[in-house]
Amino acid sequence: MRRPFALLAGALLAGACVLPATALPASAADGGAGDQGFTIKDPRITESSGLAASRLHPGIYWTHNDSDDGPYIYAVDSRTGKTVARVTLRGIGAPRDVEAISIGPHNEIYVGDIGDNLGGTWPYVWIYRLPEPKELKDQTVTATQYVVKYSNGPRDAESLLVHPKTGRVYIVDKKQDGGHLYEGPAHLSASGTNVFHPVAPVDLWATDAAFSPDGRQLAVRGYFGGIYYDWNGGKIKREGRLNVPLQGQGESVTYSIDGTKLLYGSEGTDSPVQAQDAPGGGSSASAKSPSFGGSSTTSGDSTPGLKVGAIVVLLGVAALFGLRRVRRRR
Repeated sequence: MRRPFALLAGALLAGACVLPATALPASAADGGAGDQGFTIKDPRITESSGLAASRLHPGIYWTHNDSDDGPYIYAVDSRTGKTVARVTLRGIGAPRDVEAISIGPHNEIYVGDIGDNLGGTWPYVWIYRLPEPKELKDQTVTATQYVVKYSNGPRDAESLLVHPKTGRVYIVDKKQDGGHLYEGPAHLSASGTNVFHPVAPVDLWATDAAFSPDGRQLAVRGYFGGIYYDWNGGKIKREGRLNVPLQGQGESVTYSIDGTKLLYGSEGTDSPVQAQDAPGGGSSASAKSPSFGGSSTTSGDSTPGLKVGAIVVLLGVAALFGLRRVRRRR
């Protein structure tokens, strides 16, 4: 069973989404709005769990299915919502629970096979690295596989991010009461085990995270909201909350290539990717950005309609958390 608690959240949120303030713009629903939002139209992509904006091909976003698909990543054109390339990863084992994708320096794609459906029982997980193809077409590309362990034991995670300047890899674990940012070694080793160490708390039930293109901002999202951090050389400083759109099963986030937008993705067939202004993006003051609130503000407080949605969500919280304990994901 796939995340029954999240699916119930989707039902609750769907009831809240009658509010026009959270509706997807018609242009985005048509799949032609590019970085303003789009809809993934490939019927093969039913569990989009990660999202990364291509630097080599502007307007292209890379994504992948969660599990039970194979060693594939998909290049989706944000202007049409259509897949323009499916890349098969060669040289790796069978993926287990792929949850995240990120692009590092030199247009290297990193894929995080880091989920743990049993809540933290697998002794190791994997990261795959491959060069982003220069030509967008269906093809097979050799990937490097890295074994990853955590210094404080196995855990579930859905957020992998690569710093765009240093190339260092980070993971945020997924815990209901908040997790941690884990830092990998300066250089991943393909011949040994790469141990990741916790370096800072993250006050969110995280489903994805992303660096801004300049590496100065860190955005972390969850099912019901998000947090924005100043990277501060790795000593992250919480700046406020993100205005994450209400989605049935919010799984992914990435910055647009120019850093002015945050794009949020969700699982499901014909899943929408919704755009919000990034904190400080195109604004003279971060505190005035539509996607940015003070640290004491909850996500969506600046949008009147979201207050009603919040009430709906609160009514379902007890049921959600109960389901999480009774019925695990497959």
